[in-house]
Amino acid sequence: MNAMTVEALYQQGFEYRCNGQFDLARSILQQALQLNPQHADSLWQIGLIQGFEGDFEGSVETLQKVVRAHPTHQEARYDLAMTMMMLGMMDEACAEFREVLRQNPNHEKALQQVVYCP
Repeated sequence: MNAMTVEALYQQGFEYRCNGQFDLARSILQQALQLNPQHADSLWQIGLIQGFEGDFEGSVETLQKVVRAHPTHQEARYDLAMTMMMLGMMDEACAEFREVLRQNPNHEKALQQVVYCP
C-alpha cells in the first residue's frame, strides 16, 4: 500500500470525525494506522475523538503519544494543552502552549490561551 492510500483513509476519517460520526471515523483512522503506524495525523484525530466522547484521560494519553513521536506537531500539542486545561492540569497545559509558541510565535489559538497562564 502506498502513502496515498493512508492519506485517503485519513481524509475520509477526518471527514467522518468532523461530521460527528466518531465510530466510523475511529475505524477508518485505525485502518490508516495499520498501514502506517507512524501516521501522526490519524492518531491525533483519534485523540480528539476520545475527548469529544468524554474520555479526557485517554485523549491526553493519545495526544501525548503523538507529541512524543512528533514533537513539532503543533496542532496535536495545542489540543493536548487544551485537554490538559479542561482537566485542571494548568502547569502542564501552559508548558505545552509555550512550546507551541516557541515553535510558532504566531500560533493564534495558542496566543489566545497562553494569557490564562501564570
